[in-house]
Amino acid sequence: MIAVVYVTGGILSVAVLLALYRAVRGPSILDRVLALDVVLAVIGAGLVLNMVLGRHLDNLVLLVAISLIGFIGSVTVARFVTDRK
Repeated sequence: MIAVVYVTGGILSVAVLLALYRAVRGPSILDRVLALDVVLAVIGAGLVLNMVLGRHLDNLVLLVAISLIGFIGSVTVARFVTDRK
């Protein structure tokens, strides 16, 4: 199980680095918002990985809060962009 955790952690690290690169280099605001949404999803996956490894549910409230922030942020930006056009 430890090997699976290390491989998954490595994949999540690469994913967050690529998403942060897209957030910095993104040509539009929608690219940046999508990249930051991916970063929040990776953070949530890291929390889930921590909970699976430790066999606890201590981070569950934080996971729900991060998911809500990501969803509300994406919907807000999408509405802002559609209202602007």
